[in-house]
Amino acid sequence: MPRTFDAIIIGAGQAGPALAGRLTAAGKTVAIIERHLVGGTCVNTGCKPTKTLVASAYAAHLARRGAEYGVQYAADPGPVRFHLPTAAARARKVIEDSRKGNEDWLAGMPGLTLIRGHARFTGPRQVEVNGETLAAPQVFINVGGRANVPAFPGIGEVDYLTNSTIIPLETLPEHLIVVGGSYIGLEFAQMYRRFGSKVTVVEMGPRLIGREDAEVSAEVQAILEAEGIEVRTNACCIRLGKKGAQVTVGVDCTEGVPEVIGSHVLLAVGRRPNTDDLGLDAAGIAMDERGYITVDDHLKTTADGVWAMGDCNGKGAFTHTAWNDYEIVAANLLDGGDRRVSERILGYALYVDPPLGRVGMTEAQARASGRPVLTAKRPMKRVGRAVEKGETLGFMTMVADAQTRKILGAAVLGTTGDEVIHGVLDMMNAGATIDTYQWAVPIHPTVSELIPTLIGSLAPAT
Repeated sequence: MPRTFDAIIIGAGQAGPALAGRLTAAGKTVAIIERHLVGGTCVNTGCKPTKTLVASAYAAHLARRGAEYGVQYAADPGPVRFHLPTAAARARKVIEDSRKGNEDWLAGMPGLTLIRGHARFTGPRQVEVNGETLAAPQVFINVGGRANVPAFPGIGEVDYLTNSTIIPLETLPEHLIVVGGSYIGLEFAQMYRRFGSKVTVVEMGPRLIGREDAEVSAEVQAILEAEGIEVRTNACCIRLGKKGAQVTVGVDCTEGVPEVIGSHVLLAVGRRPNTDDLGLDAAGIAMDERGYITVDDHLKTTADGVWAMGDCNGKGAFTHTAWNDYEIVAANLLDGGDRRVSERILGYALYVDPPLGRVGMTEAQARASGRPVLTAKRPMKRVGRAVEKGETLGFMTMVADAQTRKILGAAVLGTTGDEVIHGVLDMMNAGATIDTYQWAVPIHPTVSELIPTLIGSLAPAT
């Protein structure tokens, strides 16, 4: 006979422990199964350690600019030197502290059983882990994702890095080749350039971060190139190889040499869900062609009594969307709500420096919708706070519906852009019009104060 619980949660990433907390507080018995590390991607290989390393890279960058701010040394220490083992140790401590916090949280939940092992479905709402069968009327899948490793020619010949394996690195690469010009790749590219490595970014598409508007892509590329990062786009035929102790990346770009030679290569070409060894077929749980679990607007799978949350459902690839998945499921099951994924207004950030904060539609998407739109753009050099900080790279853009006067989307590429975008995100969630937002009285001097001015310059798109 299987061991029974009121609920089984597979995966202790962002959504799992939070849902376990709500379910156990409601008096339910819950088993949460984790095959590797509690905390998931964010805590162990994602947000926590990468943004810790980004902070170290920013400190090094600012130290090199110290003379601009009047910072002088009593004795000339020579060029700024970066000690990667110290930065790696700092990131490791952030990981370990965060993981322990999650583990302590789970340990303190009455009615919760944490099981270490790999779960596979053996039937409807029934899983096997460590040779034992568990069953529950409700099962929640929160298994996350991992780095995608394409079958590039020569992939088996080289020791490549991914976002997970580069985190603990303590030896500074002489020349890091980053394959992939999107969010993860660009953050590591700028980070390691500021640490002191030579860096080349190789992107198959015609431009970096292809989901953004072209002007955002161009500005980000210009910012990175100004720091000495080489960018190779239109890399139509990527292949990997070795040349002595070096790694080679064949690119066949329309311009430049056909091969890049470096000391290390980082693969940053997307993510894939951890769904290929869960036995989903045995439970009648459908997946799409990319391996993402098929869910409806309430995050229910095709199997009765089974939900999927977080990166594995293809509805969002961020920590905050995974958390919102938990909120949706908990509100609907425990609070009598009717929360839906389709109601979510998506915001996200690219943590290069300066960061890009993005919410809603791009201008290209808004134009493609066929509706009449208003657009505006303002450079960061017009923002007093940015000038005072000496960080004037980037710009702000906004697109609004000309008829409803609602904001459709915005991007803030500039200092604190990841924070500034929340003002727009909040107004969009509140359903406020641009006329309401324009009459807000923001604090001076801040970067956010330019948003009402940006709104005031909205004009019909040409």
